[in-house]
Amino acid sequence: MTVKLINGYEVVIGFETHTQLATNSKIFSRASTAFGAEPNTQASAVDLALPGTLPVMNKKAVECAIKLGLSLGSTIAPRSIFARKNYFYPDLPKGYQISQFEIPVVQGGEVSFYLEEGKNNVLKTVRLVRAHLEEDAGKSVHDEFIGQSGIDLNRAGTPLLEIVTEPDIRSTAEAVAYAKELHKIVTWIGICDGNMQEGSFRCDANVSVRKPGQPLGTRREIKNLNSFRNMQIAIDYEILWQIEQIEDGHKIQQATVLFNPDTGETRAMRTKEDAADYRYFPDPDLPPLVIGADWVERVKAEMPELPRAMAARFVAQYGLPEYDATTLTQSQAMAAYFEDTAKACGQPKLASNWVMGEISRRLNTEEIGMDAVKVSSEQLAALIGRISDGTISNNAAKQVFEALWTGEGRDVDAVIEAKGLKQMNDTGALEAIIDEVIAANPGNVEQYRAGKDKAFNALVGQVMKASKGKANPAQVNALLKAKLDG
Repeated sequence: MTVKLINGYEVVIGFETHTQLATNSKIFSRASTAFGAEPNTQASAVDLALPGTLPVMNKKAVECAIKLGLSLGSTIAPRSIFARKNYFYPDLPKGYQISQFEIPVVQGGEVSFYLEEGKNNVLKTVRLVRAHLEEDAGKSVHDEFIGQSGIDLNRAGTPLLEIVTEPDIRSTAEAVAYAKELHKIVTWIGICDGNMQEGSFRCDANVSVRKPGQPLGTRREIKNLNSFRNMQIAIDYEILWQIEQIEDGHKIQQATVLFNPDTGETRAMRTKEDAADYRYFPDPDLPPLVIGADWVERVKAEMPELPRAMAARFVAQYGLPEYDATTLTQSQAMAAYFEDTAKACGQPKLASNWVMGEISRRLNTEEIGMDAVKVSSEQLAALIGRISDGTISNNAAKQVFEALWTGEGRDVDAVIEAKGLKQMNDTGALEAIIDEVIAANPGNVEQYRAGKDKAFNALVGQVMKASKGKANPAQVNALLKAKLDG
């Protein structure tokens, strides 16, 4: 594998992703996890570790961890341990965070994805170290009080899975592609809503640079990247900053850095702690988490078909190219929409083209998701059917689609009839038009017979114009060629 160098340096990136689990209550208490509540209205005595309280494990959070492990080919530990991670920060009322250290619940695994390199789509794989259960901290609020900060403890105790990779990523493009693939997986299996703006899916990127063949460089951790765009900008900036520092003779200091989206820059927030600084020790209030094989099998039986498996099935069942299958399985909603359309029209490749093309373009333009698509799979299937049977041309189909999308019409055949978009199927009438075009364009006819293909295309264009776009292009080509060669 050839690694692309930046100014002679190799980039090394590892990821830590905090995935907020889709539970109604917190990991060790019954307090709500709903987003948007008034500050400090969803922090219970357990979340604050007040005297006399004890944590109780949330079963659904454990099932989320099992689902993730099954999705990524990981080992699900039959016995894992909770530990106290000790540090002092205003938004951590306990003075410690309950996490996992030596024995996490999910161990190993990998995330694979396709990355465009030149004209090829290359399969990349990032190995995972672990995924461990932990509680979230509170939140410091800096923008509501002049000269002061506030603390909102609603988030304290919210269940998280921290997913940690090996330092396998070698470019910003790989980093973003990995994050997108992981985001797709956790939302697909339903363990996280994936809302990056609300903090449900928070990515920390550990970035370092080195000369090829040298030991790993000192890493700096960019915290809480809350969009894929910001992720790309932040990592690119950090790479160039580190290279400049090294070239200027400075040493990189291990640190936690923040990204400023307004300036596009990263800046150091604090020196980075090592594991020893947290003084981990087993939490005395929580017994080991024991997961039986029967529990894993029950969760496995309830799992949806995973995106990679579904993509492989689309290739085998519908004869789609791998690129199409991968694109269509970016979300369950898109995959279901495609499959419903393909089954209804019997033209899977055409269905794929329309979903990846016109449907996706409209969704992107209007910044809406598949849940808000304005043309149903039944309508699209009917439209594709009318293209396939020669009723309308591809250009006319776009006009019909526009009418369906804007709500001008709901029935495909009715829109075709109302707009007069049916292709001309009367061979006699079409031959008459062709004869007129041949007679009116002797120069193009002569050029075609002299071997110039452009002249033929010009004649086809004239026929289509004369028919007001209603002639079947394939039929025009065949009849015109027969007359010119006859």
